[in-house]
Amino acid sequence: MKDLKPHQRVNDILLAPLEKPALQWLVAHMPEWINPDILTVIGIFGAVLTFGGYCLCNQNSVFLWIASLGFVVNWLGDSLDGNLARYRQIERPKYGFFVDHTVDSFNEVLIVLGLGLSPYVSFNIACLGLIGYLLMSILVYIRTYVSGVFQLSYGKLGPTEVRVILILFNTTMYFWGIPDIKLPLGFNTIYDIPIAILAVVLGILYTFSSIKEALSLGKLGE
Repeated sequence: MKDLKPHQRVNDILLAPLEKPALQWLVAHMPEWINPDILTVIGIFGAVLTFGGYCLCNQNSVFLWIASLGFVVNWLGDSLDGNLARYRQIERPKYGFFVDHTVDSFNEVLIVLGLGLSPYVSFNIACLGLIGYLLMSILVYIRTYVSGVFQLSYGKLGPTEVRVILILFNTTMYFWGIPDIKLPLGFNTIYDIPIAILAVVLGILYTFSSIKEALSLGKLGE
């Protein structure tokens, strides 16, 4: 099998001026017994926490705070594992790329399914959002292989910004509750609408980005 190309990471995110110094400080002060694999497991635990928080919202909306805490824990594990490996110069590029993004996909599915099992977002609408997100993830991984560019962000938005937006989404749901509003197009709650719009936007972005990449590669004869 052909080796994975050395790739260029593109992570031009909105919160980079805050996130990068924070991650650099955290990896420099990380206890020696903590390694990248432990941080990956911590990231999974964060996703499980978010899933559980969303599901338990059927009993009490206070569990939305647990779901938000899960996003923070997931960010710590997911953002620090690769950074710690690079800081300690113990990188295993193929292993790291495979494990990191396999785990990311599992975490994404778990989190969105949890949201769909909550009383705030319909399960079918949550699945549409998940499809859109996974399509963009697939595009990123394929582009990494064929072009050597690992595009982590689109329009200044990356995984960190998505987590912040979802925490704000949780906070809105907690304080606003579920308004008793009659909605068109079969939407069950007001929160179905932004998730459905996001799914459509991601689908359009995936389509146009795929066509653009294919045309670019075609012109290069690759």
